[in-house]
This record gives sequence, structure tokens and C-alpha cells, in this order.
Amino acid sequence: MTGEPSSTNETGEAERRFFAKPWIFVRGVPSMKFLPPEGPPEIAFAGRSNVGKSSLINALLGQKGLARTSNTPGRTQELNFFVPDGFGDPAAGLPPIALVDMPGYGYAKAPKDQVDSWTALVFDYLRGRPSLKRVFLLIDARHGLKANDGEVMDLLDKAAMSYQIVLTKIDKIKPPAVPKLTEATLLAIKRRPAAYPSLIATSSEKGVGLDDLKAEILSFAV
Repeated sequence: MTGEPSSTNETGEAERRFFAKPWIFVRGVPSMKFLPPEGPPEIAFAGRSNVGKSSLINALLGQKGLARTSNTPGRTQELNFFVPDGFGDPAAGLPPIALVDMPGYGYAKAPKDQVDSWTALVFDYLRGRPSLKRVFLLIDARHGLKANDGEVMDLLDKAAMSYQIVLTKIDKIKPPAVPKLTEATLLAIKRRPAAYPSLIATSSEKGVGLDDLKAEILSFAV
């Protein structure tokens, strides 16, 4: 016999159907009091400004303009919630899952009070949202882990919030560098209690790693 096992094929088909549906932007949350009611599992995307969060979300959902992208890092200053179409109205019932595009951190050129404001929002959300099930911490493959990534991981560890490293833009480095970066990153997070013990290497532009990321997300859907 040739080909993939039927269970693998079924999983891939489920992912394809789930992410082929249109998704919609539900709400931008500038402070905790504007959070939507808790209900569906939430999966958040965190990372430094210009790490490619919005591009990755758009690639995952197959909708180029859904998550806002900008040439100016730090423009996204709210928690942006996305759900499958048909669940934007509370009367429609709870969606199976919600994806959250979080404000980028570490952008030095923004005014300090602005940086403090959206950094506090991110940290408050990570600490105090029971429906948040997983944080994907995006790391630019060209730069690797930085000091401010470590600060976020410290917070996640303290909050016992499960997080998984996702390398972005791996098409921007030479192929032999990818396994080396993967090994170095896994070694760096080995003793972190809330870190998931594997990572996903992705390229939004080339579509690399998106199926693996979709499978992880789908595992949390109700």
C-alpha cells in the first residue's frame, strides 16, 4: 500500500474544511473592559513588532486583508479577535474557536506612554483570561530569541500559560540554518515550565509549516 494513513488524510481534510471557511474580524479590544464574553477557546498570537503576526494569520485563514498589516511596526495596538463567519452575532451561538492577534512588543520608536499602554494590555490579557488556551509566540527566524522575548516567556511561565514557539520568515534564511536555529531555540526553552517542547517553523510567503500550525489550532476547537 502507498500513501498516507487514512487517519492522517482525515485530519488533513478536517483542517482544510475548517480553515477554508470565511473568517471575520469581530472586535478590537483597547483595554480589558472591552473583552468579549468568555466562551470559546482562544488561541493568541504574540511576538515582537514586525515579526509577521498579521501576515501569518492572513496566510492561515487564506484571507489577505483580514488581519491588519503595516509597514510601521507597532501600529496594531489592540487585541484583535477573529472567528469563523456566522458567529459574529451573539444570537448565532458560540464559535468553535477564536484567534487573537495581539499587539506587538519591543518597538522602541513609539512614544513611551503608548508602548506602556499596549504592553500592559498584552500582559493583563495573558495573565487573566481563562478561555485563553494557547499562545503562539512568534520569533523572527532572521533574529532568533531576543531579551524582550525572554521577558514575555518569564511572564507566561509565571502565569502557567501554555505557549509554543513559532519561527516566522524561515524563507529569509538559508535552509541549512533552519535546523540549527530550531535546535538552539529548543535548547533555550528546555527548562521553561510553560513552554511546549516542540516548535513550528513557518513561512507565510511560501506556505511552509501552515498545515502543522492549523493542526495545533484545530486540536483546541470545540
